[in-house]
Amino acid sequence: MNPTAPSHPHILIVEDDEVIREATRLALERYGFPVSTAADGLEGLETFHAVRPDLVLLDVMLPLLDGVGLCRRIREESQLPILMMSARTDPVDVVSGLEAGADDYVVKPFESAVLVARIRTVLRRIRVVPAAPEPAAPALETPEPLEPPTPSVPPTPPAPEPRTPVRSFDGLEVDTDSMEVRVHGRLVPLTPTELRLLLEFTAAPGIVLERAVLLERVWDYEWGADTRVVDVHVQRLRAKIGGGRIETVRGFGYKLRRPE
Repeated sequence: MNPTAPSHPHILIVEDDEVIREATRLALERYGFPVSTAADGLEGLETFHAVRPDLVLLDVMLPLLDGVGLCRRIREESQLPILMMSARTDPVDVVSGLEAGADDYVVKPFESAVLVARIRTVLRRIRVVPAAPEPAAPALETPEPLEPPTPSVPPTPPAPEPRTPVRSFDGLEVDTDSMEVRVHGRLVPLTPTELRLLLEFTAAPGIVLERAVLLERVWDYEWGADTRVVDVHVQRLRAKIGGGRIETVRGFGYKLRRPE
């Protein structure tokens, strides 16, 4: 293992094919990632509890507990990034993994550089940067009098309006400082990808955001990426914050409903 590994996120690989598992481990370690591995779903769950990785890379087809089931078990207790691997191109297979809580997926076989780029993209979503506070209005300078001033009270400049970090939408509150989401006061846990997606919607309420735009802003994808990733994540987000808040605009994309 790379001696500089502690500075890199720890990755757990769950893959039953020994050749693919070891080749992927060696490739990631060459890029400096510390790696743990497991050969089936139950061992993957045990290893997840033992090492508490920063990202899980798991195959869809696993013995004992399949990748979709393992993804659901991890999501019951953690919002860490999950990247699914699959050699199958069946859309049901892909959607099942995303609906279970995966952030993204890659299709095998893949080049190590492509996999590392996808991993880094998923990890960047964790580092959501809160909006910078508005600069305070400069204090007004009192000009020097040309003659002795008469006793008077100089006008007080208006105080700058404080920046509020909370975006509120009819019971939905998004705190961009603490990165916490509440619905009618109840804290709602979101994955990093779901949070990034919600931040895009709340930054532009009532404005239609095309799927391609969301893929670029949230997933760092260029044109031609699979838009089902957006659709499934919107479904997951609706289930957590309320189905009527995000509207589908057929043929275009989605928008956050403005408060009445």
